[in-house]
Amino acid sequence: MPDWSYQTIFRPLLFSLPSEIARDFTLNAMGSLSKIPGGSFVIRTLGHMEASPLLESELAGIRLRYPVGLSGSLDPNGVAHRAIAQFGIGFIEIGPVTVEEIERRGQIVRDAANEEILYPDAYANPGLDATVQRMKRKQGHRLPLMLRIRSMPDSTSEEALLEQKRMLEALEPYAAGFYIDVLEERWGLDETVQLLEAVVQTAKEMKSGEGGGAKPLFLYIPLDYPLPKLERLLDRLRMEAWAGMVAGEAIRTEEGSAIGRSGKQASADKLRLIRGMCGPEVKLIACGGIHEPRDALDLLQAGASYVQLHSGLVYSGPGLPKRINEAIVYELIRNEAAPAPKSFWTHWGWMCLLGIGMMIGGIIAWLIAATTVVLPYDTQFLGMAKASLSQANPLLLGFMSHDRVTLAGTMISIGILYFQFAYHGLRHGLHWAKSALLMSCIVGFSSFFLYLGYGYFDPLHALAAAILLPMFILSMRGNEDLPPRDRPNTANDRHWRRAQWGQLMMVMLGFSLAVGGLVIAFVGVTRVFVPQDLQYLCATPQMLADINDRLIPLIAHDRAGFGGALFSNAVALLAAALWGINKGQRWLWWTFLIGGFPGFLAGFSIHWAIGYTSFIHLLPAYFAFGFYAAGLLLLYPYMMAKEEVQGGSVDKE
Repeated sequence: MPDWSYQTIFRPLLFSLPSEIARDFTLNAMGSLSKIPGGSFVIRTLGHMEASPLLESELAGIRLRYPVGLSGSLDPNGVAHRAIAQFGIGFIEIGPVTVEEIERRGQIVRDAANEEILYPDAYANPGLDATVQRMKRKQGHRLPLMLRIRSMPDSTSEEALLEQKRMLEALEPYAAGFYIDVLEERWGLDETVQLLEAVVQTAKEMKSGEGGGAKPLFLYIPLDYPLPKLERLLDRLRMEAWAGMVAGEAIRTEEGSAIGRSGKQASADKLRLIRGMCGPEVKLIACGGIHEPRDALDLLQAGASYVQLHSGLVYSGPGLPKRINEAIVYELIRNEAAPAPKSFWTHWGWMCLLGIGMMIGGIIAWLIAATTVVLPYDTQFLGMAKASLSQANPLLLGFMSHDRVTLAGTMISIGILYFQFAYHGLRHGLHWAKSALLMSCIVGFSSFFLYLGYGYFDPLHALAAAILLPMFILSMRGNEDLPPRDRPNTANDRHWRRAQWGQLMMVMLGFSLAVGGLVIAFVGVTRVFVPQDLQYLCATPQMLADINDRLIPLIAHDRAGFGGALFSNAVALLAAALWGINKGQRWLWWTFLIGGFPGFLAGFSIHWAIGYTSFIHLLPAYFAFGFYAAGLLLLYPYMMAKEEVQGGSVDKE
């Protein structure tokens, strides 16, 4: 459920349902997908979260790949954790956990206008024993778990200490660290400090199951905990006893606990206070009000070391962790000098030459297909002259021309995509561009063998493959993945929301062309013709075979080749639509425009030129062109935007 499908299709549908039903349906759907064979791969492919060494860090001895965590109360039963772990999440909170079950006393309410979620009781949970049983089961991921242990609502400080000790002992085998959630406004300062010191001492006396020492403790500070009281507490606290602090996510009201955008300011206030009093070394995790990458950057600027998501995933979509990670990487490198450009002959230049070769080959093939149609080795294979073919069936050469012209247009489109991906992507170390080229080329070169399905060997295609294959191999050597140097989008503004529709259109176009390519290739190596083809030719397969028993293999070769080329083109386009679209990527918008034009021009023009205008036959092409045109229009304001100067910076932890 990436953002381009969530914002456009699923969010409107889900928000029309009661909050709890929508949440359970979404989590169960994602969880079910992640459990089927290949499900996690599909999720990773759609999201394509690239792990960057710049994002890796160590939090109290815990290795994290990403600085973004997941709130425990968003998915309290961990139904979708295996799926969400693919989104660019570095750690997962489990909890709150209390020694006894706390039942929910009302319905969860979603306030879409203010981007908030109101929980009747934010501490509702199944209790310690049920949580231990859940932890014993396979989690489906390897992300570190932060266990948030909470005192019962009416416990005294003495009872809270006993509860914390019991939970530390029971949950220690499963925790990478603990969030200690014991701060209560009803307790005095001395009582609170004594409790915290006692919890720390209890943890020190415990050793991990592997003998590595006590698990790190993080003091969980409720988002609505008064700042003056927090200031006095920090003044008395021995910070060396704590691995860090967590600025919570909920603001408690009479109706319940509100988690949403409004919590950002309270988070920032607490972060500044803690950072100012405790210094730069303490690790801080911010949980409140993070609904877009800009919010995360602001809280990091205010003093946070890590961020943890809850309501932002509901209102912005599952792509939020990836967008935050990309924004952080950009902030880390934006003031550094860009690496020296690689030589043309290092790797990317070879792919540029391959793309140019495809374009030249496509232009030549188009000229031939629109004039002579057949080549000397075609007539030699048939043992039949061009004039004889036309005499046997006046529509035959036009039909063969339509297959070959559409193939030529597809070759030009592929060439444009390859050249652009190489020059603007591979040259700058963009991982998605390398992946797109790798997959598309493997498909394209493999499709050569489809030509042989009916025993027809095309020497021209074989020669082209022999020339282009070494270029592909040389272009894939020594490619170093580098972070993008372009400023990513950090706001959920109207252009971004509109672009989600544009991205959906481009993804649909890519999927449509991929399905079309597979179908055409399959038909080419099996039945060869669809009913509309035979209606246009006014012939049956047997009638065509009677003209020449090698005629159908020749046509099959054209069809299978076109299907393979179209699928190869679709793979490149789909990869760019899934992974490459971002604000200000002007070159990619022009690539979509210029790269798609030859294919559609070839397809429509040749059908109209030869009179093959069956509406049913051309309907898929009409749909594809609709996706293409709509995608370009919707993406234009977003991808063609000029870079804006933004303040703020992030220091690498």
